[in-house]
Amino acid sequence: MASMLKVSSNPHVRSKDTTARIMQYVVIALMPATLFGIWNFGLHALLLVLVTVAAAVLSEYIYDRCMKKKNSISDFSAVVTGLLLALNLPPKAPLWIGILGGMFAIIVVKMLFGGLGQNFMNPALGARCFLMISFTSIMTNFECDAYTGATPLAVIKSGAEGSAELLDMFIGRTAGTIGETSTIAILAGALFLLIMKVIDLRVPCSYIVSFVIFILIFGGRGFDMTYIAQQLSGGGLMLGAFFMATDYATRPITKNGQYLFGIFLGIMTGIFRLFGPSAEGVSYAIILGNLLVPLIERVTKPTAFGKGKRRSAQHG
Repeated sequence: MASMLKVSSNPHVRSKDTTARIMQYVVIALMPATLFGIWNFGLHALLLVLVTVAAAVLSEYIYDRCMKKKNSISDFSAVVTGLLLALNLPPKAPLWIGILGGMFAIIVVKMLFGGLGQNFMNPALGARCFLMISFTSIMTNFECDAYTGATPLAVIKSGAEGSAELLDMFIGRTAGTIGETSTIAILAGALFLLIMKVIDLRVPCSYIVSFVIFILIFGGRGFDMTYIAQQLSGGGLMLGAFFMATDYATRPITKNGQYLFGIFLGIMTGIFRLFGPSAEGVSYAIILGNLLVPLIERVTKPTAFGKGKRRSAQHG
């Protein structure tokens, strides 16, 4: 009997991708939206991106040194956080907004909770919500040299005439944050992440589909496909769906949980946009979803093999 037994290590499957490589893929995927935002909004947008990323990286480096922890900036997660935050800032926001936001994202939302993988919400969105609450007038001022007036979603929500053409919204020739305006640039980056298998479509698709269904039912426009396309192209929905809702640390790990998570985000974004005072709502929807992830994982946890209900005895 002893000769029939073989003791070996568990058959764990290891991926060749490291955390640093995955984060580098995300940075590459964000480049189309970043470069378009800089081209669209000018030099100040470039400075804001550089300052915000530098603030995030430097904050993590200083925190590690002060806490006598191993230097973690080499995993590029701080670069991703700073870049995502910068893309969610108005193009004419003062540079100190980027510095403060980068520090808050890294120190308060990420490092104080244990660092990468331990944060309970997306650091970039946590910092953006903090800035929105603390400096509302700055964070909602999208006027710049290229564009004046409200964003397309704000115009649509107010019912005023003169909203941007759908083609302009898809390309990105509109007012908005640095990285949210160009849907085509965001989708190009998302396609790269899908090809490299960094993300999958469970969260983004369930998010977008549930949002569209909510808008069709409660939007008051019926099956107006132009209105639906404007809602999808305007604001930060595409950026949030593909780059922030898919964050490994703050999304559910179960497959059914990811679908449920996406549906929740779609419904909450629709509620915020249609019934809230603001024309946007992606950031708050994702943050609320992050807070519910432990509960979502609990109710969608698969039953372990052999732990299911007992089968009833077979009848003779």
